[in-house]
Amino acid sequence: MKKKKLTIQIVTAFPGLIKEYTTDSMFKRAVSAGLLEFKFIDLRKFGEGVHKKIDERPFGGGPGMVLQFDPIWQALKSVKTKAKTKNEKVILFSLRGRKLTGKIAEDFSKLKKITLVCGRYEGVDERVAENLVDEEISIGDYVLSGGELPALVLSEAVARFLPGFLGKQESLESIRGSYPAYSRPEKIINYKKGKVLKVPEVLLSGDHKKIAEWRLKNSSL
Repeated sequence: MKKKKLTIQIVTAFPGLIKEYTTDSMFKRAVSAGLLEFKFIDLRKFGEGVHKKIDERPFGGGPGMVLQFDPIWQALKSVKTKAKTKNEKVILFSLRGRKLTGKIAEDFSKLKKITLVCGRYEGVDERVAENLVDEEISIGDYVLSGGELPALVLSEAVARFLPGFLGKQESLESIRGSYPAYSRPEKIINYKKGKVLKVPEVLLSGDHKKIAEWRLKNSSL
Protein backbone atom coordinates (compact mmCIF):
# COMPACT_ATOMS: atom_id res chain seq x y z
CA MET A 1 0.00 0.00 0.00
CA LYS A 2 1.32 3.42 -0.95
CA LYS A 3 2.34 5.55 2.02
CA LYS A 4 0.45 8.74 2.63
CA LYS A 5 2.62 11.86 2.31
CA LEU A 6 1.89 15.15 4.01
CA THR A 7 3.25 18.31 2.44
CA ILE A 8 3.98 21.23 4.76
CA GLN A 9 4.62 24.58 3.08
CA ILE A 10 5.99 27.44 5.14
CA VAL A 11 5.66 31.03 3.94
CA THR A 12 8.31 33.08 5.71
CA ALA A 13 10.60 36.06 5.26
CA PHE A 14 13.35 34.07 6.98
CA PRO A 15 13.44 30.51 5.60
CA GLY A 16 17.05 30.10 6.72
CA LEU A 17 15.98 30.36 10.37
CA ILE A 18 14.01 27.12 10.30
CA LYS A 19 15.03 25.08 7.25
CA GLU A 20 17.92 23.36 9.05
CA TYR A 21 15.66 22.02 11.80
CA THR A 22 13.60 20.13 9.22
CA THR A 23 16.63 18.39 7.69
CA ASP A 24 17.72 16.42 10.76
CA SER A 25 16.55 13.77 13.21
CA MET A 26 12.98 12.47 12.86
CA PHE A 27 12.06 15.00 10.16
CA LYS A 28 15.00 13.84 8.05
CA ARG A 29 13.97 10.19 8.36
CA ALA A 30 10.33 10.99 7.60
CA VAL A 31 11.25 12.95 4.48
CA SER A 32 13.55 10.13 3.31
CA ALA A 33 10.77 7.60 3.91
CA GLY A 34 8.32 9.61 1.84
CA LEU A 35 6.02 10.40 4.78
CA LEU A 36 6.65 14.11 4.78
CA GLU A 37 7.68 16.89 2.43
CA PHE A 38 8.69 20.43 3.32
CA LYS A 39 8.55 23.42 0.99
CA PHE A 40 9.76 26.89 1.93
CA ILE A 41 8.32 29.94 0.20
CA ASP A 42 10.57 32.97 0.64
CA LEU A 43 8.24 35.92 1.12
CA ARG A 44 10.89 38.42 0.07
CA LYS A 45 10.86 37.07 -3.47
CA PHE A 46 7.45 38.66 -3.79
CA GLY A 47 8.36 42.02 -2.31
CA GLU A 48 8.35 45.35 -4.17
CA GLY A 49 11.27 47.29 -5.57
CA VAL A 50 15.00 46.78 -5.40
CA HIS A 51 14.88 46.04 -1.68
CA LYS A 52 11.97 43.58 -2.02
CA LYS A 53 9.85 45.45 0.51
CA ILE A 54 7.21 43.32 2.21
CA ASP A 55 6.08 45.55 5.08
CA GLU A 56 4.60 48.98 5.60
CA ARG A 57 3.56 51.33 8.38
CA PRO A 58 0.15 50.60 9.97
CA PHE A 59 -2.84 52.82 9.32
CA GLY A 60 -3.86 54.63 12.48
CA GLY A 61 -0.27 55.00 13.61
CA GLY A 62 1.67 53.05 16.18
CA PRO A 63 5.10 51.44 16.43
CA GLY A 64 6.56 48.87 14.10
CA MET A 65 5.72 47.65 10.62
CA VAL A 66 3.04 45.33 9.29
CA LEU A 67 3.46 42.59 6.67
CA GLN A 68 1.55 43.58 3.54
CA PHE A 69 -1.26 41.64 1.88
CA ASP A 70 0.10 41.43 -1.66
CA PRO A 71 3.41 39.61 -1.03
CA ILE A 72 1.57 36.91 0.92
CA TRP A 73 -1.10 36.62 -1.76
CA GLN A 74 1.52 36.29 -4.47
CA ALA A 75 3.46 33.73 -2.42
CA LEU A 76 0.37 31.55 -1.99
CA LYS A 77 -0.49 31.84 -5.67
CA SER A 78 3.03 30.79 -6.63
CA VAL A 79 2.44 27.35 -5.10
CA LYS A 80 -1.20 27.17 -6.23
CA THR A 81 -2.47 27.26 -2.66
CA LYS A 82 -5.63 28.90 -1.46
CA ALA A 83 -8.03 28.65 1.46
CA LYS A 84 -11.23 26.58 1.41
CA THR A 85 -9.58 23.77 -0.54
CA LYS A 86 -10.41 20.12 0.12
CA ASN A 87 -7.71 18.17 1.98
CA GLU A 88 -5.66 21.35 2.47
CA LYS A 89 -5.46 24.12 5.05
CA VAL A 90 -3.81 27.53 5.06
CA ILE A 91 -2.90 28.62 8.59
CA LEU A 92 -1.84 32.02 9.93
CA PHE A 93 -0.22 32.21 13.35
CA SER A 94 -1.81 34.76 15.67
CA LEU A 95 -2.38 35.37 19.38
CA ARG A 96 -6.06 35.65 18.52
CA GLY A 97 -6.11 32.19 16.97
CA ARG A 98 -7.41 28.87 18.19
CA LYS A 99 -5.04 27.26 20.71
CA LEU A 100 -3.08 24.37 19.23
CA THR A 101 -3.93 21.06 20.90
CA GLY A 102 -3.13 17.42 20.27
CA LYS A 103 -6.61 16.93 18.81
CA ILE A 104 -6.10 19.76 16.31
CA ALA A 105 -2.68 18.35 15.37
CA GLU A 106 -4.20 14.91 14.83
CA ASP A 107 -6.94 16.37 12.61
CA PHE A 108 -4.35 18.27 10.57
CA SER A 109 -2.31 15.08 10.10
CA LYS A 110 -5.14 13.67 7.97
CA LEU A 111 -4.72 16.43 5.37
CA LYS A 112 -2.62 16.24 2.21
CA LYS A 113 -1.16 19.73 2.49
CA ILE A 114 -0.77 22.37 5.18
CA THR A 115 0.48 25.86 4.34
CA LEU A 116 1.75 27.91 7.28
CA VAL A 117 1.97 31.69 7.00
CA CYS A 118 4.53 33.18 9.39
CA GLY A 119 3.93 36.72 10.54
CA ARG A 120 6.71 39.12 11.54
CA TYR A 121 7.21 42.58 12.99
CA GLU A 122 4.02 44.06 14.46
CA GLY A 123 1.72 41.67 12.65
CA VAL A 124 0.07 40.90 9.34
CA ASP A 125 -2.46 42.95 7.38
CA GLU A 126 -5.82 41.78 8.73
CA ARG A 127 -7.11 41.24 5.20
CA VAL A 128 -4.82 38.20 5.03
CA ALA A 129 -6.69 36.61 7.94
CA GLU A 130 -10.03 37.60 6.45
CA ASN A 131 -9.42 36.41 2.90
CA LEU A 132 -6.36 34.20 2.38
CA VAL A 133 -6.34 31.64 5.21
CA ASP A 134 -8.65 29.01 6.65
CA GLU A 135 -7.98 29.87 10.25
CA GLU A 136 -5.60 31.41 12.76
CA ILE A 137 -3.69 29.25 15.24
CA SER A 138 -1.90 30.21 18.46
CA ILE A 139 0.63 28.08 20.32
CA GLY A 140 0.17 30.02 23.57
CA ASP A 141 -0.55 33.31 25.29
CA TYR A 142 2.85 34.87 24.76
CA VAL A 143 4.53 36.97 22.08
CA LEU A 144 7.32 35.80 19.75
CA SER A 145 9.22 37.72 17.09
CA GLY A 146 7.54 35.80 14.29
CA GLY A 147 5.65 32.70 13.21
CA GLU A 148 8.71 30.60 12.41
CA LEU A 149 8.96 28.85 15.78
CA PRO A 150 5.18 28.21 15.88
CA ALA A 151 5.50 26.72 12.38
CA LEU A 152 8.07 24.22 13.66
CA VAL A 153 5.96 23.44 16.73
CA LEU A 154 2.88 22.76 14.65
CA SER A 155 4.85 20.77 12.07
CA GLU A 156 6.25 18.38 14.66
CA ALA A 157 2.99 18.11 16.60
CA VAL A 158 1.22 17.13 13.38
CA ALA A 159 3.97 14.87 12.03
CA ARG A 160 3.96 12.75 15.18
CA PHE A 161 0.51 11.49 14.18
CA LEU A 162 1.68 10.26 10.79
CA PRO A 163 1.89 6.44 10.82
CA GLY A 164 5.57 5.50 10.76
CA PHE A 165 6.93 8.86 11.91
CA LEU A 166 7.72 7.65 15.43
CA GLY A 167 8.45 4.05 14.58
CA LYS A 168 6.36 2.75 17.49
CA GLN A 169 2.93 4.32 17.62
CA GLU A 170 2.65 3.55 21.35
CA SER A 171 5.37 6.12 22.00
CA LEU A 172 2.85 8.87 21.35
CA GLU A 173 2.43 10.71 24.65
CA SER A 174 -1.12 11.59 23.61
CA ILE A 175 -1.91 7.86 23.80
CA ARG A 176 0.06 6.75 26.86
CA GLY A 177 0.25 10.09 28.63
CA SER A 178 3.29 11.90 29.96
CA TYR A 179 4.62 10.30 33.13
CA PRO A 180 7.91 10.63 35.09
CA ALA A 181 10.77 8.71 33.46
CA TYR A 182 14.03 7.53 35.01
CA SER A 183 17.25 6.13 33.53
CA ARG A 184 20.56 4.65 34.71
CA PRO A 185 22.17 4.84 37.22
CA GLU A 186 19.71 3.63 39.84
CA LYS A 187 21.16 5.99 42.46
CA ILE A 188 22.72 9.41 41.94
CA ILE A 189 25.08 9.98 44.84
CA ASN A 190 26.90 13.06 46.13
CA TYR A 191 24.32 15.49 44.87
CA LYS A 192 23.76 18.67 46.91
CA LYS A 193 24.90 18.11 50.52
CA GLY A 194 25.31 14.37 49.90
CA LYS A 195 21.66 13.80 49.00
CA VAL A 196 21.03 10.49 47.21
CA LEU A 197 18.53 10.60 44.34
CA LYS A 198 16.80 7.25 43.86
CA VAL A 199 14.54 5.65 41.28
CA PRO A 200 11.05 4.72 42.63
CA GLU A 201 11.08 1.13 43.89
CA VAL A 202 8.09 0.12 41.78
CA LEU A 203 10.07 0.72 38.59
CA LEU A 204 12.74 -1.71 39.80
CA SER A 205 10.24 -4.40 40.80
CA GLY A 206 9.84 -6.08 37.43
CA ASP A 207 6.08 -6.20 38.07
CA HIS A 208 4.72 -4.84 34.79
CA LYS A 209 1.18 -4.54 36.12
CA LYS A 210 2.26 -2.41 39.07
CA ILE A 211 4.52 -0.35 36.82
CA ALA A 212 1.63 0.28 34.40
CA GLU A 213 -0.61 1.30 37.33
CA TRP A 214 2.07 3.66 38.68
CA ARG A 215 2.55 5.27 35.28
CA LEU A 216 -1.18 5.72 34.82
CA LYS A 217 -1.49 7.25 38.30
CA ASN A 218 1.30 9.70 37.55
CA SER A 219 0.27 10.35 33.94
CA SER A 220 -0.83 13.69 32.51
CA LEU A 221 -3.92 12.01 31.02
